[in-house]
Amino acid sequence: MNKKTRFDQFNFQPFIQLAIDKLGFYEPTEVQQKLIPGIMKGESVVGQSQTGTGKTHTFLLPIINKIKADKDSVQAVITAPSRELATQIHNEIKKIIKYSDDEIRSLLVIGGTDKQRTLDRLKKQQPHIVVGTPGRINDLIRETALLVHTTQVFVIDEADMTLDMGFLMDVDQIASKMPENLQMLVFSATIPQKLKPFLKKYMENPRYEHIQPKAIANTDVTHQLIARRSKNKMDILKDALVAYQPYLAVVFTNTKAMADEVAKGLTERGLKVAKIHGGVEARERKRTMKQLENLEFQYVVATDLAARGIDIQGISHIINYELPSDLDFYIHRTGRTGRAGHSGIALTIYEASDEDALNQLEKMNIEFKHVDLKNGEWVETDDRNRRKKREPKREAADPREIGMRKKAKQKGKPNYKKKLNYKMNEIKRRERKMNKRGR
Repeated sequence: MNKKTRFDQFNFQPFIQLAIDKLGFYEPTEVQQKLIPGIMKGESVVGQSQTGTGKTHTFLLPIINKIKADKDSVQAVITAPSRELATQIHNEIKKIIKYSDDEIRSLLVIGGTDKQRTLDRLKKQQPHIVVGTPGRINDLIRETALLVHTTQVFVIDEADMTLDMGFLMDVDQIASKMPENLQMLVFSATIPQKLKPFLKKYMENPRYEHIQPKAIANTDVTHQLIARRSKNKMDILKDALVAYQPYLAVVFTNTKAMADEVAKGLTERGLKVAKIHGGVEARERKRTMKQLENLEFQYVVATDLAARGIDIQGISHIINYELPSDLDFYIHRTGRTGRAGHSGIALTIYEASDEDALNQLEKMNIEFKHVDLKNGEWVETDDRNRRKKREPKREAADPREIGMRKKAKQKGKPNYKKKLNYKMNEIKRRERKMNKRGR
């Protein structure tokens, strides 16, 4: 008998309730609470939420709940922009459907696997749920091996990453082969402008939910700042990584080119570094993930979009080599550490140009500790805003006073400051008197 959980409110089938119990879920997350009821009713949804909010099960639980196992047809298609992410979703499906008395078939369709074997399998039987990368799914549809005209639910996970990696055309072609009354579920950390025409084309008045990042939700992460000043940024990064002695540290950059540059710089400084971004071949990424699982690396350099689609376990430290232009990504990055009851550290190497972004993050309730490295040891330093907080803004000096001060200083008269103040006060007193008379 499964325990009572707060997922009972959704009235899932008994085998799903059992799976929820076995997975250790008790209370729905905010995104699950807000979106599952609508998804159960067949609403199309655009869900904007950060990593780690439980969005995968937000769509998986209602989808699996509605699968009719006695029908030999595709009922749900889920696209993900990376092989790793598609595999993770497929694995989560398997954890749930194994408790069903009826056989629910889920098929993983990604590059790097035996395509002919997949074609042979599809000729014999269509799966109920298809999970995969857009390119491979579209390829199988074009070969009329995968029949998606019966699809009831189409999920586009990590839509902004799908756009960034150039897969939106494939997704468009997949959607065009599906029924008109399709339920579409789009999940994305951000909604870029270029994604909006696609959403408008396929979704008529979808339900839109933006789950705001909860910067203070993870109290197990310490946010630190180290000033670059005139130092070499790569040297600061290398020294920080060595000083931390991390279990696993991920260094974030904003572009693939910068990730390559940072990985090269750290390697030249004697560190063994893994690299994960969209420009790294899928086979190489797979090998890197295996090495990370085997604890062969202590340091990883990654971009936001690639790292969001990959679940790396045991991250103790996050380092922002560059602050992201979209500050929601700061929350995504730092949310990768301090998990499962462990503490984590998120360090940002900042420059004067980052001041506005840091102020915005502080308004999002991020509390920064200012640190520096002295002889390989971490020491706390003064808050970068200490002067602003302490000194009231002085009024601009009277130009006449500036001129008089210069003259008096040049002549070097004794007590010139005292006499100057007296003279300026006398001038201002006379001016006030004149103003009163002129009224």
